[in-house]
Formats: sequence, C-alpha cells, structure tokens
Amino acid sequence: MKKVLVGAIIALASVLIYKSCADEHERKTVLQESSMLIQQELKNVSKLIVTEGHFVEVYNYKDSRELFGSLVTADKKALVVANAEVTIAYDLSKISYDLDEANKTLTITQIPEPEVKINPDFEYYDVTADYLNPFKAEDYNLIKKNVNQSLLKKIEASTLVSNAENRLLSELSRIYILTNSLGWTLVYGEEPINSTEELLDLGKTVVD
Repeated sequence: MKKVLVGAIIALASVLIYKSCADEHERKTVLQESSMLIQQELKNVSKLIVTEGHFVEVYNYKDSRELFGSLVTADKKALVVANAEVTIAYDLSKISYDLDEANKTLTITQIPEPEVKINPDFEYYDVTADYLNPFKAEDYNLIKKNVNQSLLKKIEASTLVSNAENRLLSELSRIYILTNSLGWTLVYGEEPINSTEELLDLGKTVVD
C-alpha cells in the first residue's frame, strides 16, 4: 500500500512539474512572440514621415564697391524669385528604445530631430552689373544662402512643422495601441503612457 501511495505521489509530482515547465515554456514563447511583433512594428514605422510645402521668396540683391576711395562706385544688383519645395521628415530608423521583456515595458528613449530640406528654384530678373564689379560665383552663393535663411524662418513660422509633428505622433500612437493590446506598457519621456491623448501631449512637449 505504501509503495502504491509513494508511486502515486511521485507520478502526481511529475505531472505538476511537467505542467509547470510546459506553462513556463508557453509563457516565454508568447513573450518572445510579443517582443518580436513590437520590434517588427518599430521597423514598419522606420520610414520617413514627410510633410511637403511650397514657398516663394522674392529677394533683392545689391552690392556696391568703392573704387579709388569714394570717387567711383561700381554697383551690381539682381531681383531674385525663388520657388522652393520644402520637406520635413523624421527618420524613425534612428529612434532609440529599450525593450524590457521581464517587465513587459517598451521605453522610447529618444526621437530623432526633424530633417528640413529646402529645394529652391532660382529665377533672376533685372540683373545689372558694372564692368568693374561683375557677378561672380560668390555672389550667387551668397544669394542662395540668404534666400535659404529667409525661407527657413518662414517655415518655422508656418504650420508645416506642426503638421509634420502630428504625422510623427500618429505613428507613435500605433506603437501605443500595439503595446497596450499585448499587455505591455509604453514609456515615453520617462512617463508611462495610459492613453493616446497622453502620448500626444507628451510628444508635443518633447518635439517643441
């Protein structure tokens, strides 16, 4: 009788140990699958988020050079119209994050700065120059530099940047929805995110 009882206990213990190991293996498998799914989603949003706009800049260029003291002045000038295509992008392949499988936490540690690209098409009107003060390559380079600086100020004052930020935040919202559905916690700016609204508020604070 004792042998039967001992055998039954050993058999029951073996079943419990096997079941515990099987459950643990299943939990690890599910956790790894969740982790891989999250990493795949991060790769999917690694594409450039681009906002495009069109700007026009009218620029008057003037340059005077004194010759023989102030006796003779050589002038040159040009009216420049620049039609510029502008793009603002975030390269999310450069996003930094920590994936804590033990605590089922995804922490976004850093988001790349926006990339602003200006592609102006220059048209020159009323170009005049004295023989002693001709147009040179450095004049055209200076015109391009000044026009780009002026365009950049217009871009910063426009809604183009905020539109790009909204596109960025919509991509991050996809990450929150995924982590939340898998029972993970998304942390951004050292704060756990409990809703898409919180993510939008934190995101606007960080990217401003």
